[in-house]
Amino acid sequence: MIKINKKEKNMLFLVALCGFLGSCATTPRAADGQQSAVDAGQATTSSAIARAEQSPTPPATSVHHEKSITAPMESGLQTPFPAVPQADDKRTARIVLAQASAPMEQAMASTEEEQALAVEKDLWERIRHQYGIPPQRHKLIDQERNWYVKHPSYLDRTTRRARPYLHLIVEALEERNMPMEIALLPIVESAFQPFAYSHGQAAGIWQFIPGTGRHYGLKQNWWYDGRRDIEASTRAALDYLQHLHKIFKGDWLLALAAYNSGSGTVKSAISYNRKRNRGTDFWSLRLPRETRSYVPKLMALADIVAAPEHYQVRLQAIPDKPYLAKVEIGSQIDLALAAELAGLSIDDIYRYNPGFNRWATDPDGPHSLLLPVEIADSFQNKLSKVAPERRITWIRHRIREGETLGHIANRYDTTVSVLRKVNKINGHMIRAGKNMLIPVAAKDLDAYKLSLAQRVKATQNRRKKGARIVHHVKRGDTLWDLSRKYQVNTRQLARWNAMAPGDYLRPGQKLVIWKSSANSNSSMSAGMAPGLEGTIRRIRYVVRKGDSLSRISQKFNVSISDLRAWNALPKGKYLQPGQRLTLYVNVIAQTESS
Repeated sequence: MIKINKKEKNMLFLVALCGFLGSCATTPRAADGQQSAVDAGQATTSSAIARAEQSPTPPATSVHHEKSITAPMESGLQTPFPAVPQADDKRTARIVLAQASAPMEQAMASTEEEQALAVEKDLWERIRHQYGIPPQRHKLIDQERNWYVKHPSYLDRTTRRARPYLHLIVEALEERNMPMEIALLPIVESAFQPFAYSHGQAAGIWQFIPGTGRHYGLKQNWWYDGRRDIEASTRAALDYLQHLHKIFKGDWLLALAAYNSGSGTVKSAISYNRKRNRGTDFWSLRLPRETRSYVPKLMALADIVAAPEHYQVRLQAIPDKPYLAKVEIGSQIDLALAAELAGLSIDDIYRYNPGFNRWATDPDGPHSLLLPVEIADSFQNKLSKVAPERRITWIRHRIREGETLGHIANRYDTTVSVLRKVNKINGHMIRAGKNMLIPVAAKDLDAYKLSLAQRVKATQNRRKKGARIVHHVKRGDTLWDLSRKYQVNTRQLARWNAMAPGDYLRPGQKLVIWKSSANSNSSMSAGMAPGLEGTIRRIRYVVRKGDSLSRISQKFNVSISDLRAWNALPKGKYLQPGQRLTLYVNVIAQTESS
């Protein structure tokens, strides 16, 4: 007779109970008709989430993932959790853990509240069941996953930001039959911050740079920036990713790497390895540091979403139903009026529609707004009773001696093109004593706190060390020239003014400089060695075959970081013969180095 100890008896009981409960699960999935123990498991997950939301969340000790610039990865960390188990079907490997534990967890649901939560579908479940990238095993994924697991408050903040947008992204991916892991990509790119803006001029939750955004149809002007428009930028990002997927012959890891650093960078890395008979998969390539951690971050997030209980992570529930609806408005509207008709705050209007830069929508469109589903019909009914000409406030301005269209546009926070169009003016000539019709904000501009101008103003007013200096931009000014004049770092100057180092300045624009004794005594940043004095000259350099940033920086005695800043060159982007670069060269330093 075989003796069985108490521990073995308990184990056999649990196995038997799992089998019994699994055989009783008869609820089919609405989408594919499969019986799924995961539905039961997710119900208990929702219960755990409900409990988690009632308990305090420990503060994050670091926010290196919450950025518009990818921060360096923590190295040398050992994950305290076992890796995701393998499965025959690679598309479902990441959810094996969730399936295995689901029946037991369902049996543990004890309260009516928990059972009620179990009935509501959760968007995370819909995401994890449509993964399409083969599961990856690598120490870099373990390290990134360990970071997320150790910072639950970061995931909570990101989930709260993602709540209005995520369902829209999931549906867009389903329409194209794309891997659902991509729905998590804005976490890596921007932490779902719609107003994120990087030092490389990338904007929005998908972090498009201006040129790529325009190439994929994202309109960018004074009134509106499609890179921050949730619906438009999602469409453009998926177009771009599908294009990259085709270029790299169906390899999603290479496509994602190229989304981060450019297809040219990835192609060059593949060519380099191929010539040396090395592997050409993502993990074998020599890629920029940021890109090497970019893909592991996404894979780590996919693992956590697939089996949050396994990694002891409680994901905040997101209902699997539309949050926002698109409402056609037909004409320009003051966002304060839109907020009033919708019964929302002006800040909420901007959060749902972050593409609008100013106090009103773009007069030339898009003529639509994203609003919460439950108020969309009511808003449209109220809007239909407001004539288009009453959706904007108008005033008459009497032109004074010496005024120009530019002066008047700046005064009323509008554009010269709008003044011309409204008043049927050809050219720049206006006559003193005449009246002009001008569209103006219904409220004080300070009320539009999330407009571009107010966001910049808030950044500029954020207290730094030292004395605050305001510089009024003159024609010909550049950030680099001003950084030399005030002896501050170019990147600092840009950051203080919510700009990127490569952004252009406009005459009349106000810049804030924080001047400290440390600024005065320190050497100016790259381009001038400590102790050297001389004349700074701006030169144009045409890239030749064989040139690199390193070679050019040595030739002209400037730093690679300044070369990138002066020309808005992202890291990992290779130079092309014939490309024109702007350099600011110290004449004495250049003479001595040559």
